[in-house]
Amino acid sequence: MRIVDANDAIALRDLYAGGWDPPSAVVNDVRAILDAVRSEGDAALVAFTQRWDDPHATVAGLRVEIPSRKHARSQVPEAIATGLELARERIAEFHARQLPDPLDYHAPDLTRYALLSRPLGSVGALVPGGTASLPSSVLMTVVPAKVAGVARVVVVTPPRRGGGVDPAVLYACALTGADELYAVGGAQAVAALAFGTPTIARVDKIVGPGNVYVTEAKRQVFGVCGIEGLAGPSEVLVVADESATAELVAGELVAQAEHDLLARVAAVSSDRALLEQVGALLDGPFGRASGRDAIVGPVLDKHTWLIHARDEEQMLTVIDRFAPEHLSLMVRDPYTWVPKIRRAGAIFVGAATPVASGDYLAGTNHTLPTSGAARFSSGLHTADFLRTMTLVENSQARMHADAPVLAALADFEGLPAHARTARMRAAE
Repeated sequence: MRIVDANDAIALRDLYAGGWDPPSAVVNDVRAILDAVRSEGDAALVAFTQRWDDPHATVAGLRVEIPSRKHARSQVPEAIATGLELARERIAEFHARQLPDPLDYHAPDLTRYALLSRPLGSVGALVPGGTASLPSSVLMTVVPAKVAGVARVVVVTPPRRGGGVDPAVLYACALTGADELYAVGGAQAVAALAFGTPTIARVDKIVGPGNVYVTEAKRQVFGVCGIEGLAGPSEVLVVADESATAELVAGELVAQAEHDLLARVAAVSSDRALLEQVGALLDGPFGRASGRDAIVGPVLDKHTWLIHARDEEQMLTVIDRFAPEHLSLMVRDPYTWVPKIRRAGAIFVGAATPVASGDYLAGTNHTLPTSGAARFSSGLHTADFLRTMTLVENSQARMHADAPVLAALADFEGLPAHARTARMRAAE
């Protein structure tokens, strides 16, 4: 495994490359799918589902009844049910603490100001299927929405090849209080949530991860409804000093590499000997025989960087330029670093905190910005399910004092009717 210098801009170019830029073929294919669902409704949903997921899909099978919590729990292994329950409890607590405090006050002249928060009316939660069951994605999207007070939360997930939805996903829906569940995935599910069909009513906002087609579909429907962001392939950057353990550093890189063939994984350290140990682990059975080798191997070959930095300043520059989805701090004094970090989706502090904690049990959200989007956006949080409205009520004293200034500004900008509304109140 090659070690690159932190100053080698060419070697690090692909690590720092950000932004959402799918192939034109994907953009065009997604546009065609969206147009078909918008014009043909359920018929298009079924046709696409039959093509890619379940050849026996029907319109009647799109809606999946969410069973009682007790019945759903009986269909999954005890350890999985217990784990999902613990995760739900922690996610709910962490996200409830994010609810905004009321803002409502009077200025000295008794003019009143307020910022009013209201939950969204409806939200669509995307839960990927593909090669694995992902009940954790149900928890990460539905629980915060319910904490925020969203009345209607709709889960969409691809059906299994033989039809139906994985029992663990069913239990997660029952556990979180999801209101509706549909066995449909891909860009067609995004289209149904955005535009509505006879079976699936449209929603106000779509959240959750997906493949390149799902993410591009979210981009194209933005404006028709809201989205929380564009989640690309998984990323991790491990920052390590001489106190770190090579096995733990390498373990985090392999763990994120197993997500996706396009995952980007990196470690940066001023300790070259540590990086050499990590590289040897990645090149050996530790990295090459981890269980999902068909995915991990290509990532280690093409999308892995071991970066040697001169000092802490260079390491901070790597963090800033990468703006990683996951940032693992395996350093002696991590809380001297935290105030200096500006760009990351989520920070995992210390050797006892694997990134997998955030994926499942920590209670923080695992729906995070990727591809450099941590420069300007945040991970999924309670505020994503709220909207705000400002309120102002002028006192008579405020209006009397403001009228001539307000009128003058309006006249200056060529809006005489605006100015008149101020002068009318001044006259009163």
